[in-house]
Amino acid sequence: MDGLFFLLFLTGAALLWLSRRWAADAGLPHGRLILVDLERHGQAAPTLIDPELGLTGRPDALLETRRGRVPVEIKSGAAPDQPHPSHVLQLMAYCRLVQAAYGRRPPYGILKYADRAFEVPYSRRAEAALRRAVKSVQALGADLPDRSHRDPARCAGCGFISTCDQRLAPAEGGWL
Repeated sequence: MDGLFFLLFLTGAALLWLSRRWAADAGLPHGRLILVDLERHGQAAPTLIDPELGLTGRPDALLETRRGRVPVEIKSGAAPDQPHPSHVLQLMAYCRLVQAAYGRRPPYGILKYADRAFEVPYSRRAEAALRRAVKSVQALGADLPDRSHRDPARCAGCGFISTCDQRLAPAEGGWL
């Protein structure tokens, strides 16, 4: 029995060491990793939903830090001098989703490129830019053309399924 306890303790210590090393190698700040989207391996993280803005999504990772929960978006390419505006907007959407899901505004989000990480503040100004972008996209969605097929599988794979009033397949989470 003592041998089993020791083996379990040793395994736990090794896993803790590996997770901290992974975070350090990834350029992430100290914090507890509370969510990782492993969809590629059949274990998708839960989808976060913000009904007010009509956003849904899953950050690549979520860290619990002393300052709160922080979404992490991982990009495979080399870091630009400054993060791409589209990447920042995506990260701000994840910040908003974290706020909606957990009831607390994240202080920032992390954009992790292959060779560098950026901490991007989730400011009121950034949130206002996100709201403007969402409104613009929703306005574009109002002018979508009529569906041109009768294939539910095609609808299921469409990027507009959550807003389409002509869909033949349920959006994620069921019919609206």
